[in-house]
Amino acid sequence: MESVIIVVFIIGYICIALEHTIKINKTASAILTGVICWTLFALSSPSESILASSHFANFLEGLKLDLGDRFSSVSEQELFIGFVGSELSHHLAKISEILFFLMGAMTIVELVDAHHGFRFITDRITTKNAKSLLWIICWVTFFLSSVLDNLTTSIVMVSLIRKLIPNKDTRLFFAGMIVIAANAGGAWTPIGDVTTTMLWIGGQISTLNIMKILFVPSVICMLTPLIYLSFTLKGELGATHESHAKHKEDIVGGGMLMLILGVGALISVPIFKTLTHLPPYIGMLLGLGVLWVVSELIHPELEDAVKKNYTAAGALSRIDVPSVLFFLGILLAVGSLESMLTLHHFAEYLAQALGDNRIIITLIGLLSAVVDNVPLVAASMGMYSLDVYPQDHLIWEYLAYCAGTGGSILIIGSAAGVAVMGMEKIDFIWYTKRISLIAMMGYFGGAAAYLFIYQLLH
Repeated sequence: MESVIIVVFIIGYICIALEHTIKINKTASAILTGVICWTLFALSSPSESILASSHFANFLEGLKLDLGDRFSSVSEQELFIGFVGSELSHHLAKISEILFFLMGAMTIVELVDAHHGFRFITDRITTKNAKSLLWIICWVTFFLSSVLDNLTTSIVMVSLIRKLIPNKDTRLFFAGMIVIAANAGGAWTPIGDVTTTMLWIGGQISTLNIMKILFVPSVICMLTPLIYLSFTLKGELGATHESHAKHKEDIVGGGMLMLILGVGALISVPIFKTLTHLPPYIGMLLGLGVLWVVSELIHPELEDAVKKNYTAAGALSRIDVPSVLFFLGILLAVGSLESMLTLHHFAEYLAQALGDNRIIITLIGLLSAVVDNVPLVAASMGMYSLDVYPQDHLIWEYLAYCAGTGGSILIIGSAAGVAVMGMEKIDFIWYTKRISLIAMMGYFGGAAAYLFIYQLLH
């Protein structure tokens, strides 16, 4: 049955990768994959490796305490079904922490955007020199992505360059660099990229350490292609005729207040976790609650129907729920392989075949340019144990960098890339020819920088 489950997982993975080709939303494929994998797991017979595992032994010990004398009358199949249910509940608890964290962060960002809070940043970019503008856009994207998620940052920055760069050919290069800068910026903070967030919530990395050790590699990942384009970029920005008259929605105030509160709420989450030792999603929900109250109070003059658009209730209706459910489905699927010990055995095979974990993680980063990095990181978290590789081990730090930045190599390799591809109608072949090589240069440059820094510190 294990082989059947692996085949189901691979088919589901292929459907996710070929979402646009088969015309089926990847969320549907992920949910079906997760549910089918756990169903087959529950209907299968326990393998010798599962029965001999520490997870199963711990489950039996807890069950003996609960049942007492009745434990001896329970059949092996009933014990196994109970074990599967226990494992499912365990994984669902961990997944829920990630989902609530993401929903809180997405709602906060949507709330700030509804008040046009990001315009206080973007409206201050006025230079008309193409190369100077490229540097400004990349640095703003890099640091904005470290606080927001890279997807939102990319959408905000592409909206900006549409106003500043009417010339389509020049704008495409800027859009390509936005993808690279957003992914690089998101990799070095625990709230900047969903994969780094997963590792942080899972206890594999700590806040200050990951920011300290990945900042320079992430900067190099962005600077390498940026310096190259600074010498090779040709073309003008083009003349803009956009009117600066205020739109009706600009009249609604509170943008600066919501920007300060929103960014403050996001930044305070790691601090909250350090001080209270509570899960990060509690801190995120605290920030959301504060912004929710403020959003309800700052527009007393608006009618209820209009006011709803500027409150957290309205923002919740606009967040990307399919993406949240995608994470649920794919993490459930990966969790089934972890509980079956399939990922553990695969890690042992890779260690024997390749030997060096640094090579394995580097390849995972390259693979994330083709397939979604969320299941790759989830699988890696299942492959390697915190008992063997403790918090802030090279594996976890390097995985955060590689999985976060490797997706820039292809336009389809990250959520930021897919969003920019849709907004600017960037052709896959154009990006591969013009951007992929310099993105790969940045990826390997940052990887080399990380490995060098790690050797110095250890």
